[in-house]
Amino acid sequence: MITIEPGKRSGKPCIRGIRITVYDILEYLAGGMTEAEILEDFSELTAQDIKACLAFAADYNLTFT
Repeated sequence: MITIEPGKRSGKPCIRGIRITVYDILEYLAGGMTEAEILEDFSELTAQDIKACLAFAADYNLTFT
């Protein structure tokens, strides 16, 4: 689940209210990290969290293009 809280990470969309943003995950993926590497580095994340980030990005793109 993606949440947006004005006082957390400057209101950027975050994963389940934790301080990891959608943009963080997208940057890691764009930089060449695999899903497995991200999950290894951030034990609080799940594969579903990464899928939620991708879905959020896709929805955002469809809304604003």
